[in-house]
Amino acid sequence: MSATAQATDSPLSEKQRRILEYLQANADEQTYFKSRLIGEELGLSAKEVGTNMTTIADGDFSVDVEKWGYSSSTTWMVDA
Repeated sequence: MSATAQATDSPLSEKQRRILEYLQANADEQTYFKSRLIGEELGLSAKEVGTNMTTIADGDFSVDVEKWGYSSSTTWMVDA
């Protein structure tokens, strides 16, 4: 299957896919992620990250995501 076909078959938007890929790449080394810091890495605002993380948290993906805290940006606990 081509990359284009995979992207159009995905239930995730492009931003959500980028966030998920970031979490998958870093979840083995890190457990807690701040929306603000994810946004800085991916060129997104903390609000964009937070809005899109709920879809990832509610979905069935290779990582488990749980909203964890709100101090100076929402913190997400991620378990690979």
